[in-house]
Formats: sequence, structure tokens, C-alpha cells
Amino acid sequence: MKKIITLAVICLLAVSFTISCKPKTKPTPPPPPQAQEQPKVEQVKEETPVQPPALSEEELFMKKTLDQVNQERNLRMIRFDYDKYFVRDDAKPVLEANAAWLKKFRTAKILIEGHCDERGTEEYNLALGEKRAKSTMDYLVSLGVPADRMKIISYGKSQPLDMGSNEAAWANNRRAQFLVIEK
Repeated sequence: MKKIITLAVICLLAVSFTISCKPKTKPTPPPPPQAQEQPKVEQVKEETPVQPPALSEEELFMKKTLDQVNQERNLRMIRFDYDKYFVRDDAKPVLEANAAWLKKFRTAKILIEGHCDERGTEEYNLALGEKRAKSTMDYLVSLGVPADRMKIISYGKSQPLDMGSNEAAWANNRRAQFLVIEK
């Protein structure tokens, strides 16, 4: 019986050796998936970044400081004849443009400054400068600008534009000019 056990052990060893020496087959990868129809994806157009809407003129105006508004000089000055305070014909289109600007920006309030040349007394020129500012304001009121949006002041001869002492300098100094004082 010893022979049978030995023979069985040898057979068992031979079978196990044969099995272990067999070349190992690599597992085959699964076949690639069949090309399936993919749902069509619409191409998304690249959108430009959304820009905020452009500001209106009124909004741009409100963002500016009073200094910036006055530096733009939207309101042009007018000139007067010697010793006169009535609005000249050449000043009327200027005042019409100023009135249009004031109607466009309804919250703006202005100061109308009356100025004179160096001739005459200080008291006389202060009174004449006030009449010039007042006649300018009255003309703007006649064009539809509310009077409560305007103030007047006279500087007489104290703030000349041109320091000369000749007719050209004096003509430059006889004026009404505008300053935006509130938005």
C-alpha cells in the first residue's frame, strides 16, 4: 500500500506541477464599446461679458463734482456794452443754449455773476453788475428756466478777466458768467 500512496502523491505532484507551469493567459480586455450615437450638443456661442447699460447724460452729470461740471464750461458767458445792462442780440443765442442745458439738467442750480470794467466807482459798478446779472436771469426765465434755480451776485469791477486798461480789456470784463452751484 505504500506503493499506492507514493504513486498517488507523485501523480498529484505531477498534475499540480503541470497546472502551475501552464502559461498564464492575460485577461482579455473587454471589447471597446460600440460607437453609440451621442446626442448632439449645440455649440454654445461664447457670449461677450455683459456690460452694464451705458449711463444716461443725467446719470453722468450726477456723478460729476461741481468743479468738474464748472470746468466743462457748458454755460457760456455773455458780454455787455459800456454802461449798459440789457441783453445784446449777439448774447441771445448763447443764453438760448444755456437755457437748453438748464432744461436738460433740471436739478442744476446756477449763480449768475455780473461784472463790470474798471471805470466808474465801486458802488456804481456793483449796482451795474447786479443789473446785468438780473437782466440775464430775466431773459433765462423768459426762455422757461425757473427763477428758483438761479441766484445773482454782482462783483462790480473786483474780478476782471483781462487786467489791461484799454477798450479790448474793458469789453472782456463787461460780462455775466455762470457758475453751477448745485446739482
